[in-house]
Amino acid sequence: MNAVTADHFSKKPEQGVVLLGDDRDPVERVEEALQCLPPYDPSVHRMTDDKPPFLYWKIRDFAHAYRSGSTTPSAVAEHIIAGVEQWSNKKPPMPMLVYFNADDLRKQADASTKRFQQGNPISILDGIFIAIKDDIDCFPYPSKGATTFFDKIRPVEKDAVCVARLRKCGVVFIGKANMHELGLGVTGNNPNYGTARNPHSIDRYTGGSSSGPAALAYAQQQLEQMVESPLCVPNLVSPNSKNILESVKIGKYTEWFHDVSDRDISNTCEDALKLLCSSFGCQIEEIILPELEEMRTAHVVSIGTESFCDLKPHYKAGKRTAFTLDTRTSLALFGSFTSTDYVASQRIRRRIMYYHNEAFKKVDVIATPTTGITAPKIPESALKSGESDYVVSACLMRFVLAGNLLGLPAITVPVGHDKQGLPIGLQLIGRPWGEASLLRMASAIEVLCDDIMNN
Repeated sequence: MNAVTADHFSKKPEQGVVLLGDDRDPVERVEEALQCLPPYDPSVHRMTDDKPPFLYWKIRDFAHAYRSGSTTPSAVAEHIIAGVEQWSNKKPPMPMLVYFNADDLRKQADASTKRFQQGNPISILDGIFIAIKDDIDCFPYPSKGATTFFDKIRPVEKDAVCVARLRKCGVVFIGKANMHELGLGVTGNNPNYGTARNPHSIDRYTGGSSSGPAALAYAQQQLEQMVESPLCVPNLVSPNSKNILESVKIGKYTEWFHDVSDRDISNTCEDALKLLCSSFGCQIEEIILPELEEMRTAHVVSIGTESFCDLKPHYKAGKRTAFTLDTRTSLALFGSFTSTDYVASQRIRRRIMYYHNEAFKKVDVIATPTTGITAPKIPESALKSGESDYVVSACLMRFVLAGNLLGLPAITVPVGHDKQGLPIGLQLIGRPWGEASLLRMASAIEVLCDDIMNN
């Protein structure tokens, strides 16, 4: 979808951005990107026993701990192995992973530990632990898309490009993370391997389809088919960084912004924007984005038709009953769309692209809440049978359609909690190729809202 989007938007150069050529060695690119971050201060985060492990530690915290000798990748691996066992034995269980091999994890961690002992870590990512979503290849682990059979149809022969690049930098792979089956849902419900639960409230969904990675982050299509492009990172140590934020215009469609289940959500997001503007001088501009309901319909038809076409051969091969009930329900709906429906949805999509292009002539980013509701509760019956609740799905997807349908870059930042203590996110949507600007703004908001989130 990104290629189509690129044809309809002019590429506007971003200020204060460092381009890292795609033909460069991954280790070199990581090192150069690191130079764009402010100097690391180890006194800000100190690893002590009175803080929960794997909660808010960042990559540079682990890198400093390894280099100072206060811990090793092997020691961290043992904590993770113990944590996985603990999650599995909880009542209710917390199935964040669908594939995990403790021996392989120890082997990777021991190799990283030896590199540090010899004084030869590969990069700042050496010894950093990452779980890979189950629809991305990470050899020799199977890729099932959280189904019960997909690995038998398509065995994994090598790493996906993104995984290969991380592995070259010394990353340690934990295993394959849970997800909504084939990514055809937004709650993360999965009767095959168990439903990942929200660490903030275990009777609620994490959201999906990346439910396992979402839960793991709290506790801690193949790239060959995509067009390669240079990596763009914001230079946060540039003397012009603050000046760049001062000139940012944030688009806000007020009627859409407040289309949420509880005004706590939109009010919290609005407070974060006001804090950003008062701190850096950003401006909020009122915009209008027409035909949002038509965009929702075009999104369902476009994504649904393409998903059904991809999976139709497996239906014919007798795998229909191997899918979960909610996946079958979704595919039955998607299979009812006609070619005329699909063509009409692409025409709507082109028109929606035009509306967004017009908005981006006036503003640099568009701000919305991330979701129309906070984390929904998990019905007890859904744990065994799955769940198809299109009202809940529509509320969760309300503000993220532009990213999916148009290929626009977007980022979400936690900015507060509702009355039940559930996280609220602010979403920033950018122009095509505008990832660096989004990262710069998200970094600023993260710092400003840090005290609010901790409280």
